[in-house]
Amino acid sequence: MAKWFDREAPDVMLGQETLNAARRMIKEMRGARLSQSTINNRVQVVKRVLGLAFKEWDWIDQPLGAKLSKPAPKNERHVYLTADEIRELVTAVPKGKEIERKVILLACLTGLRKGELLSLERSNLQAGRIVLRPGQTKSGKARVIPLPEDGHALVEQLPFDTSEQRLRSAFEKARAAVGRPDLRFHDLRHTYASLLAEAGEVMTTVQALLGHSSLVVTSRYAHMFDSRLDQVAGKLPRFCDQNATTH
Repeated sequence: MAKWFDREAPDVMLGQETLNAARRMIKEMRGARLSQSTINNRVQVVKRVLGLAFKEWDWIDQPLGAKLSKPAPKNERHVYLTADEIRELVTAVPKGKEIERKVILLACLTGLRKGELLSLERSNLQAGRIVLRPGQTKSGKARVIPLPEDGHALVEQLPFDTSEQRLRSAFEKARAAVGRPDLRFHDLRHTYASLLAEAGEVMTTVQALLGHSSLVVTSRYAHMFDSRLDQVAGKLPRFCDQNATTH
């Protein structure tokens, strides 16, 4: 995004000109068929700068950032594995790739991103939990993830003696072996969210464990919680006498 502004709008003053330039950038990105998520990420940077310029720096006298919209992406994936599918995938990891097998299973049990998994150290383990430091997370904020019982054996030797390339190779061979060429490593993170929902956790808990900045991001999993909505009615107190007859 910074390169675009340097190239297309090098002399733009912070203010309405920035807003106009951002709109041109959005139009170009759509023309280049970039995903809405990618466009939104870049627009958010401009909104942040304009917001600071108005609220903190007093450089502009209007909240121009609010005039830049970020439509909800329509390209969210809804790919989740069941418990049986997780077992099948892990079993399909090639022999000799025991470390990669552990990483793949740990991804399903914790929702950690690939980079977070590969950055784990012994110091990240505290009282049966994984405690990620700000520098290890995408959001730049610390995050705590409880380790399920099956997870403790997976983190006995940290850091993992593997690389992103070796992990990718093992994962791709495993997904091919189970007939799921569509599966992405990041889908294991979605799988964790699905397991949490099935276990009865609320959306705010899922938000905290995945490290989402807001419930808006977590709302992509909202459909997972729909099956429990009808149960709410049964938990409310009853006030009507079912034996009463009305005339």
